[in-house]
Amino acid sequence: MRAVKQLLLFGREQALSCLFPAVIFTALAVTQKVPLPLLPRYDWLLLICLLMQWWMVRSGLETRDELKVITLFHIIGLALEIFKTHMGSWAYPEEGYFKVFGVPLYSGFMYASVASYLCQAWRRLKVELFRWPPFWAVVPLAAAIYLNFFTHHFWIDVRWWLTGLVWIVFWRSWVLYEVNGVRYRMPVALSFVLIGFFIWVAENIATYFGAWEYPNQIKTWNPVHYSKVSSWFLLVIISFLIVATLKRVKENVSRGKEESVRVGQREKVTPRKSKGA
Repeated sequence: MRAVKQLLLFGREQALSCLFPAVIFTALAVTQKVPLPLLPRYDWLLLICLLMQWWMVRSGLETRDELKVITLFHIIGLALEIFKTHMGSWAYPEEGYFKVFGVPLYSGFMYASVASYLCQAWRRLKVELFRWPPFWAVVPLAAAIYLNFFTHHFWIDVRWWLTGLVWIVFWRSWVLYEVNGVRYRMPVALSFVLIGFFIWVAENIATYFGAWEYPNQIKTWNPVHYSKVSSWFLLVIISFLIVATLKRVKENVSRGKEESVRVGQREKVTPRKSKGA
C-alpha cells in the first residue's frame, strides 16, 4: 500500500508540474469547438498563453529566473518551427495576425511549456543530479542534437549516433528526487526516454485538436508516427541540459555568495593583529 501511495503522490506532483501544458491542451480543445470573436484561433491561443505565463510569475509558481529559461525555450522552439514548416515537415494552415514566416507565435509556448514542466518538477520533487557529466561534454552534445534537427534535411541524419553518445555520456548519471520525504533515484537517460514518450502522447492530443498538421493528417487525423519519440527524446535532452546547467550555475553562484558572507563574518569576529603587536 505504501508503494501505491507514493506512486499516487508522485503522480500528483507530476500533474501539478504540468499546469502550463494542461492549459495549452485545454485551450486547443476549447478554441477548436467554440466560435471565437474578433481574433483568429491562433491569436486567441497566443493571448491565452501570454496570460497564463503572466499569472504563473505573478502567483509565484514560477520565478523570474525560470521565466528567463522559459523565454529561451520559446525562442529556440520558434526558430525550429520556422525552419521545419519551411521544409514541409508540418504546417499551420489556419489564419492568424501574429505569425512569423507562416508560424504562429503561440507555437513557441508549446516548447516553453516543456521548460515550465521541468522547472516545476525540479522544485516540487527537490531534484538533484548525481555524477553529472562535465560542462565540456554536455554543451557540445546539446548543440549537436539541436543542429541535427536542421542539418539532417541537407546531410545524413545522425540522431542514432547522437543517441548512442547520450547513453555513453550519461551512463553513470542519476536523477535524485523526493516524494513524501523519501528519496529515489533514476538513470538520467531513462528519464529522457520517459519524458520524450509522454510528450509524444501529448503531441498526438495536440495534433488531434489542430495545433498543427503533419502531411499525413491534412485530410483526416492520423496518430503521429512512433518514430517521433526519438525526436522528442533528443529534444528533451536539450531542454533538460539547459535547465540543469543553469540550475547548477545558479547553485554555484549562491554557494559563492554564502561563502563570502561566512568569510566576512569570521573577519569581523576575529580582529586582525596590528603590525606593531
